[in-house]
Amino acid sequence: MASSSSSSSYVVGTVKGPGETGNQYVFITSDTRHVKIGEYVYYELSPEADEVAAGQPDRPLSILGKISDRSLIEHLPDRIFADTEISPQTIAALVGFTDLNPEIYEVTVDVIGHFQKGLGFMNPRRSPNPGAKVILASDDMLKGILSKKQVGEPGSAHIGSILLRGANAVPVAIDVKELVSTHMAILAGTGSGKSYTAGVLIEELMAPQNRAAVLIFDPHGEYGTLQEMQTNERFFDPRDGYQPKVKMMTPDHIRIRLSSLDYYDLLMLLPGMSERQQAILNKAFRILHRHRKGEARWSIQDLIAAVREADTQVDDEGNEKMGSSVQALEWKLEGLERSQYFHTFEHTVAPRDLFQPGQVTVLQMNEISQEEQQVICAAVLRQTNQARMNTAREKIQPGDESYLPYPVFMLIEEAHRFAPAHEPSRCKQILRTILSEGRKFGMGVGLITQRPGKIDADVLSQCMSQFIMRIINPVDQDSLKYGVEAAGRDLLKELPALTKGQVIVSGACVNTPILCKVRSRWTKHGGETMDAPSEWLKYFQTHRQVSRAIEQAPVSIPNSRSSSEPRKKGRSVD
Repeated sequence: MASSSSSSSYVVGTVKGPGETGNQYVFITSDTRHVKIGEYVYYELSPEADEVAAGQPDRPLSILGKISDRSLIEHLPDRIFADTEISPQTIAALVGFTDLNPEIYEVTVDVIGHFQKGLGFMNPRRSPNPGAKVILASDDMLKGILSKKQVGEPGSAHIGSILLRGANAVPVAIDVKELVSTHMAILAGTGSGKSYTAGVLIEELMAPQNRAAVLIFDPHGEYGTLQEMQTNERFFDPRDGYQPKVKMMTPDHIRIRLSSLDYYDLLMLLPGMSERQQAILNKAFRILHRHRKGEARWSIQDLIAAVREADTQVDDEGNEKMGSSVQALEWKLEGLERSQYFHTFEHTVAPRDLFQPGQVTVLQMNEISQEEQQVICAAVLRQTNQARMNTAREKIQPGDESYLPYPVFMLIEEAHRFAPAHEPSRCKQILRTILSEGRKFGMGVGLITQRPGKIDADVLSQCMSQFIMRIINPVDQDSLKYGVEAAGRDLLKELPALTKGQVIVSGACVNTPILCKVRSRWTKHGGETMDAPSEWLKYFQTHRQVSRAIEQAPVSIPNSRSSSEPRKKGRSVD
């Protein structure tokens, strides 16, 4: 980028007139170096008399816009380019063109508006006059108006820099308050860098200027490398000795108390039940809670006793007769009692254990079945939501395992598994509740998916900050047009052309949609794609060395008989 674009005004064209819509204008230019689709330009507009009277400064306003289209309207004859032996510039000079770039372009700009601190961008709804100069926005100008926060400020998260400018010329720092309170979605195709981007966000949330309380649902075991934050000096704050804590919970350490499950959780864990069995279990569940009289904890044997009571009938003579569903339900429930993850008393995922400012907890569920993942996720989400509500309403006191006196943020990988569009799911309803009501209780959710077309539309539409990366599937692209309005249609057209690590950031966490290059991670990325050819070659080389070692080793044959003793027919050598 030329130095003129970083600090001083650089005129790139002249306004021709309004565009096709009321929010566009067109300018003419011959500049092919600076005028690119997605680039930022502005024109100056004098304030109206009533605006000055209302207290607005009496000086020209810089009306920022983004280039959305460019078309060639005047150029050299095509025949000039047909002969590869002759330079087009030479012919251009012969016919009177002194400029080495005689092409003329008509460029369309979508108006963003004039930036006012505290209010954001204000669109004046007034087109520039024909002949007005169009100026390339400088790096310094963009630094102050695109991001809601500056790098290093409390509540900021530095995720990268603007794509079309020089490396780190215009850093992008999102507003963590808006990110957490209005929820977030990372939407990207396979291999686009969504987990890498999520890792960058987690690093920023755990940095000294934020010290967040974060929980990650990790179905593939990709976030183990975050443990490096505990020794990385980038996260250390010498003022008070802060260093983030990373708590890894492998499947062997995950325990859910049975009494934290509801009836529908049990149905998910007990598949293949008839309608009668479901009705008996539902009745037993109500009987169980009536008998416990407020005592929260119960065991499988308590539920089995309730099942027997629910399916017992008394005949006319006063004799009790147990129904046919009891035995089958007992067998299913006793199988659940042997589960590795659901216990009568053990409960390792209580809110006070999962959340703490300055701590990220990773629930690794890569060895757990999808049905059990659903139930674990639903139970944790439900209990955390209840904990935040009860704490805010002062219904529980410090010391309770559900006491949660600070906001929390939960990141869910493979979100289309937990909130599928057209399938039943244990997590979908609780996610809808948290996304719609969690803001007032300090419950933030981040969703990550490679198939936005398969995630529930109501869930996706509640995520007001979006990080959108390369998506090629047409169905997924169409789903974004209706579910993610803030990104803008012009940027969504760029989705197939984005490369790894390039992301469209839009929504409440920034002042305007931004095309961004994600910064390098400070910790190692744990979701790298396996190099299959390298692994094959490694196996072959190792296997070959072992084979050679076996071939070269001396062979000892047990001396079970004398060498002169004849071998018995039909018997192999010992």
